[in-house]
Amino acid sequence: MRIGDILEEKGGKVFTLSEAAKVVDAVSMLGENNIGVVVITGAGDRVVGILSERDIVRRLREHGAAALESDLAKCMTRDPFTCSREISVDEVMGTMSKRRIRHMPVVESDRLIGLVSIGDIVKRKIEQAEREAAALRDYIAS
Repeated sequence: MRIGDILEEKGGKVFTLSEAAKVVDAVSMLGENNIGVVVITGAGDRVVGILSERDIVRRLREHGAAALESDLAKCMTRDPFTCSREISVDEVMGTMSKRRIRHMPVVESDRLIGLVSIGDIVKRKIEQAEREAAALRDYIAS
């Protein structure tokens, strides 16, 4: 199974902000859309960073409420790990586990085309295991 298979099912909608936006803009976007991460883009929809709820909490702890007026460029994780639609789900799962990341932007020709989460990966792995178990049950029963 490839990352492109996940994107085909879930779609390629990704919430993005410019790196010139403020942390308060990201907080609004996260809350309004019930999401945990926003991808930060630069010129040509190029991924330049990623900002998670955890990044915001860390910034608030360090700088208090003034952090909300900070530029995203000061708070985001720069140059996040990305993947292509052709990479295997197992490879992405391995990278996410090893690097302790929950979200990975999917890029093609330096343009953002989607986002996968560890939840997306786990869901597909469970579905795959269930299909394999059902096939084994059918084989044994026949």
